[in-house]
Amino acid sequence: MTAASAHAAPARAASGEAGGREAGGAHAGLVVPRPRVPRPRRRGVTVALRTLGPLALLGGWWLASATGVLSPDVLASPATVADAARELWADGQLTGALRVSLTRAVLGLACGLAAGLLLGVVTGFSRLGEELLDSPLQLLRALPFLSLVPLFMVWFGIGESARVILIAVATTFPMYVSTAGGVRNVDRRLLEAMRAFGLGGWRLVREVVLPGALPSLLAGFRLSMTLSVIALIAAEEINSTSGIGYLMTQAQSFSRTDILSVCVLVYGLLGLAADLLARGAERLLMPWRAKEAAR
Repeated sequence: MTAASAHAAPARAASGEAGGREAGGAHAGLVVPRPRVPRPRRRGVTVALRTLGPLALLGGWWLASATGVLSPDVLASPATVADAARELWADGQLTGALRVSLTRAVLGLACGLAAGLLLGVVTGFSRLGEELLDSPLQLLRALPFLSLVPLFMVWFGIGESARVILIAVATTFPMYVSTAGGVRNVDRRLLEAMRAFGLGGWRLVREVVLPGALPSLLAGFRLSMTLSVIALIAAEEINSTSGIGYLMTQAQSFSRTDILSVCVLVYGLLGLAADLLARGAERLLMPWRAKEAAR
């Protein structure tokens, strides 16, 4: 080894150590990323936040009525509405009307859910079913169900059949669209594997397809539940002689804004109850979704 190379080796080693110290210093200045994990909100806080909006709306309504900004001819005060609700409840009119309306909504919803589920499974699982049924069903889905009210009155008269069928038609298509989409999105490799093990027909649909499409089924169920209340309001406009819609018609004839407000609030509570029932079914059947949604 020459003298020059002997002197160069320690120089290279020194420069390497210096470079290493510089690199180490640069890395030491970096901050290790730490993902922020959201803390689940307490149940009491969630309930308080959800009730804040309705309470603010009720307070604004009371204030407008107390100051005279809101005339009783336009909308009765909260106290007057509460008195009307107690009166209707005491003489049995509200309970009887509510029972009739709930019966209509439940019957129509049950028929609509069953029809939507069956049609969705057929069109989503079978190519032949999709080719035969999807186009006419999509055409019917594009029709506003409110436009069918005069036609249903001609076909089915003004009895309970027309009202129940109208609710059933309105709730069929949200369930159909959600079911068909969920069935189509089931993993095809899983279906092929189950067929290889000899599973087919209705057992395949029941044990593999429907559980795989469960999130979509519950989404359709929730939409249909909410829409059933809207369809109920329209159905009870068909010359009803009972139900919440009949109470509204009678109150309108006598300009009773307090009773009209009671009926509107009952419809709103029915819609809220339907949504809460759908949420409860989702938490019961898919508990992991509730944990993922905690924030």
